[in-house]
Amino acid sequence: METQEPAKIQPVRRRLVEILLGGGVVASIVAFVYPVLRYLVPPPVPDLGGDEVVAAKLGDLKPNGSKIFRFGTRPALLLLTAEGEYRALSAVCTHLSCTVQYRNDLHEIWCACHNGLYDLNGRNISGPPPRPLDAFQVHVRGDEIVVSRKREA
Repeated sequence: METQEPAKIQPVRRRLVEILLGGGVVASIVAFVYPVLRYLVPPPVPDLGGDEVVAAKLGDLKPNGSKIFRFGTRPALLLLTAEGEYRALSAVCTHLSCTVQYRNDLHEIWCACHNGLYDLNGRNISGPPPRPLDAFQVHVRGDEIVVSRKREA
């Protein structure tokens, strides 16, 4: 009777080791394949939502100041230049979709993820961003600053 007992335990232990090793192999394969598929299949480009939004009220921004606001489902950046001109740009970096911010000390738009720089017109001037930021139209209506998408001509 004692000789049969180790024979029963051995297959159970072996089966447990096989399950653990098999699970590790499957997890390794998934960990390799998933990033490759995410790279090969581009994410869907989300719609920015409505065509126009009230970004701020007059007096909310100081000269050489900025404000991040929602334009549909994405962040956008409203700037008031030192000359008193309003500008609105997408606040999504064109490199890896990080949120950019305005550096009023440098008079530039900066992406902290990989140190990308844009000028006040949204053109990329240094770093890894491959293309300029999307620009929007700005209108002052009464005491509201309204930002809208640029119309394609």
